[in-house]
Amino acid sequence: MTPTIITVAGSDPSGGAGIQADLKTFSALGAYGGAVLTALTAQNTRGVTGVLPVPGSFVTEQLDALFADLDVAAVKTGMLGSPDVVEAVADAARRHGVRHLVVDPVMVATSGDRLVDDATVEAIRNRLLPLASVVTPNLPEAAALLGLPAVAPEEAADAATELHAKGPAALVKGGHAPGPDATDVLADDDGVLELRVPRVPTANTHGTGCTLSSAIAVGLGHRRPLRESVQAAKTYLTDALLAGDQLHVGAGHGPVHHFHAWWTPAPSEGERA
Repeated sequence: MTPTIITVAGSDPSGGAGIQADLKTFSALGAYGGAVLTALTAQNTRGVTGVLPVPGSFVTEQLDALFADLDVAAVKTGMLGSPDVVEAVADAARRHGVRHLVVDPVMVATSGDRLVDDATVEAIRNRLLPLASVVTPNLPEAAALLGLPAVAPEEAADAATELHAKGPAALVKGGHAPGPDATDVLADDDGVLELRVPRVPTANTHGTGCTLSSAIAVGLGHRRPLRESVQAAKTYLTDALLAGDQLHVGAGHGPVHHFHAWWTPAPSEGERA
């Protein structure tokens, strides 16, 4: 049976991140996707120029409409943006008995700029994490959730363990850290697992966090164990990064190639001649 996965996140009109990346990931990995919008954004591969938030009450209305009709196997969250939206998601997760909740705590931009205020961070920490199956912060987001000024790459295992103590399994992502490898650290009931792969030399990194967390949600929706879901998601993202240069989208940080396993690469100039 094809699982239905719901993304609760902002919209990226350039198609590389947010609900667009989530829905592409769901489809590529064999799940049916639904989407609850938390914000409209004006952005492209070079940056964000505007955000129009959706009220928490309308987030609730969207979620209730989906749960009244669809058999939802898993929910993943991305950009939530305000305490009332976080509370709307947490309340719906409790009322509707969400089976698997994957929380991608979109808090800190690649530039290092904080995207949400302290009240929203606190709401995610106290209201959403206790309900989550797994949380997937990058290093700055892990620091924000733990109330620390920073988390160094060598501290990722300790940070993941401390986050796991708050309830969910925790996958602390090291993709933004320097070095030849991209190393993520998972802390769950079975201990700490390090997932290390060679770093992919590409500028097409837009939407990597959205894609990884969505792929984990699909694995859980297919009733696979968490560790298997995380490892499969890491493999999918690595392959999508390796194929990203085929797309030639935008002048900035382009998207990963979500459908790399399905699309035939375009012929080169020599092949067309």
